[in-house]
Amino acid sequence: MGIRILAIDTATTACSVALFDDRKLIASDFQEIGRGHAEKLIPMIASLPEKGHADRILVNCGPGSFTGARIGISAAKALALAWQAELKGYQCLHLVAVQSLCNRANARPIYVCMLAGHGEYFVQNFSAEAIALDELESLNPEVATQKMRSKIVYGSGAAKLGEIASNKIETENCLPSAANSILLDEDQLLSYVTPIYVREPDAVRSHSI
Repeated sequence: MGIRILAIDTATTACSVALFDDRKLIASDFQEIGRGHAEKLIPMIASLPEKGHADRILVNCGPGSFTGARIGISAAKALALAWQAELKGYQCLHLVAVQSLCNRANARPIYVCMLAGHGEYFVQNFSAEAIALDELESLNPEVATQKMRSKIVYGSGAAKLGEIASNKIETENCLPSAANSILLDEDQLLSYVTPIYVREPDAVRSHSI
């Protein structure tokens, strides 16, 4: 048996896990659930071979659902500590770009657009090699369309952005999947695993005066 890698992805409306052996996928589960990641995640991991036990853990750090990202990261950190496993994170839009470009016969630059809530979108432009061309941002629809450098848009907000774009664009709604996390190069992984918010959380802890 080679190096086992467990991937956890809970930063969007999907909840997914995957287990790899020497980078070969041996088991995975993907469920689009909306909410309830905390209840779904641990049973999904437990249903993997050897209950998902791994030497390395990858986790989606967001941006996306504030609660979802925290759930995935908390579980990943707990398992990494228990198993003495290496822990790495990844940025949500980066995975969407990588998995989308790998599914295209002729890769071209793309624009990743994910729903961010409050009428905004998380957006970022990527080259045909899935290299980020600008900064990750949370923008309203009008500004999001102005930032678009490609007529190919992927992500959970792709179709909605296509409806308001003045120019005809190619869109494909998709969500990140833990089974595709192995496509990320080592330099695309994050050593400091913490939630990526981009904008302020919807709710913050109150402070006494």
